[in-house]
Amino acid sequence: MHKGGIFGFWKRKPSALMRILLVDDHAILLDGVKSLLENDGRKVEFQANSAEEALSLLKKNPVDLMITDFNMPGMDGLSLIHAVKRLDGNIKIIVLSMHEEVHLVKEILKAGVNGYVLKKDTRSELLKAVSEVEEGNVFLSNDINKMLIVNLQNPDEGRLLTDREREIVKLIAKEYTNKQIAEELFISERTVETHRKNIFKKTGTNSLVGLIKFAYANNLI
Repeated sequence: MHKGGIFGFWKRKPSALMRILLVDDHAILLDGVKSLLENDGRKVEFQANSAEEALSLLKKNPVDLMITDFNMPGMDGLSLIHAVKRLDGNIKIIVLSMHEEVHLVKEILKAGVNGYVLKKDTRSELLKAVSEVEEGNVFLSNDINKMLIVNLQNPDEGRLLTDREREIVKLIAKEYTNKQIAEELFISERTVETHRKNIFKKTGTNSLVGLIKFAYANNLI
């Protein structure tokens, strides 16, 4: 398999074209994926820069496949997936994300997506994902498969937050400031800030409201 990220060109024989929607808040990535798919003989009908924009498009236009990022401003990818499933359960969904944390991947798969590909994967893996999903199969990239297998052997590694991070999330939910959290846990404010950044990264959230919703939904607090 040729390495070099998801961008590149690999021709295929055109088949019955699916109507595809791309969702990502990074314009460069949207353009790259669109070029990749269209050079593969596929048609990208719509592009959206946010989950909210994607839902607006889906309410007015028929789509067969949505390829979406997970971490976006406003509504996150997981909330988008649930909303799309309620809107039209026939829409196939591939998540194209940088996140490979076991807990997050499991939550996304549980939501009923048809494919999960990492942004660091090769372009041929994304094209293979689209082909497999088109045929009615579920596709997980090689790294995601390996990670899930390792987690089966060592399930504790899939725990999303450490005990200290859980303590901090509970205090965040009580609207404690960094200074108050530091005093409560006898650690420095800088340490609290580092923990907060790690918590947001691990949970794939980018706002306080999003973090609290995620924490309650996943029994983290």
